[in-house]
Amino acid sequence: MFTEYEIDTMIEIPAVLEATTALKKEFMKEEAPYLDITVNDFFSLVMMVPTVGIAKADGNVSLFEELALNKKARKLSKGGYFMKRDPVVYAMKFIINKYDVWHERFLNVLNVAMKSSFDFESLADENYDNTNNIDYEDYKKKVLNTPYIVIRFITSFFLENDEDILNKDHHIRQSEYVQMIKIGEILELNRLPVFNMFCNTFDQKA
Repeated sequence: MFTEYEIDTMIEIPAVLEATTALKKEFMKEEAPYLDITVNDFFSLVMMVPTVGIAKADGNVSLFEELALNKKARKLSKGGYFMKRDPVVYAMKFIINKYDVWHERFLNVLNVAMKSSFDFESLADENYDNTNNIDYEDYKKKVLNTPYIVIRFITSFFLENDEDILNKDHHIRQSEYVQMIKIGEILELNRLPVFNMFCNTFDQKA
């Protein structure tokens, strides 16, 4: 997953800062007028939205899922908040409650962040036969030859541990898989062969 230092670097990109600032203003006006959060931490909140979406796939977030979300949010927060309320964790409660209302607007900011961080179009132009029968060796080579930042986005959104990207035995509930595909479509990740290959490494269960 991304570190607070990588968050700092991305928020310095003018297009990302502009999109994040505009969304923060809109979100605070409509949803959380008394929210005390910096632009950096708000962008960390934006980064959490795909993970929240997966957790909400069945409609509710379990206690276990909430604890995992809080742990991830604290790692993204700028500075330490162990002795006081973490602003990203606090703000995330609004997203969990109003995910259906806000997720597309948040994901649009992530789309800006990705397209500002790497050459999206050159990777999207690669040919890929999107079938369910991928060759695992080809997938591993694709991951290793894909720009680091692209893999960081995918793992931060959809995996608990970065190193699991090369795992060929991912397990996921069918509802979560459907949600991952939907999020990938909104983010346009489905245009990247490495993401489609990644999705096909998952074993779905009811």
